[in-house]
Amino acid sequence: MEKVNQIIQKWNTDPDFVIEMMQDIQDEFRCIPREALEEVTLKTKVPLARLYHIVTFYKSFSLTPRGKYEIQVCIGTACHVKGAPLILDSFTRELAIQIGETTSDGLFSLEGVRCLGCCSLAPVITIGDNLYGDVKVADVPKLLAKYKEGNNE
Repeated sequence: MEKVNQIIQKWNTDPDFVIEMMQDIQDEFRCIPREALEEVTLKTKVPLARLYHIVTFYKSFSLTPRGKYEIQVCIGTACHVKGAPLILDSFTRELAIQIGETTSDGLFSLEGVRCLGCCSLAPVITIGDNLYGDVKVADVPKLLAKYKEGNNE
């Protein structure tokens, strides 16, 4: 919990910054462990129930570990019409996971999202911080191989 304490101290144990603390904890651990929430409660005096409310309200937080690379497949209207369901199916087959799950090696998590705001590039996905437009089903294995090899720039 040393790293959690460093994060809490970075925000001066100020209860007004618990969301920022949890964002940093999420970045560090790829989830927000219960022990971390308990430590934030102890140091900031924000009730544990309030922290759970925040963590379960915001989709960017997770109580279970996410993959090193979070894959988001846009399933909004424009992307749906241009084949997003087929792309999502391809990811589930290639990774052998369903939406909301993480691969056993901890490398990938898969999510369906309503809109990534790039409708003119449909269908669109993100992998980590990278956005890909006009994605085809045939691109999925190539993209995954690229990230598995660490060539994600």
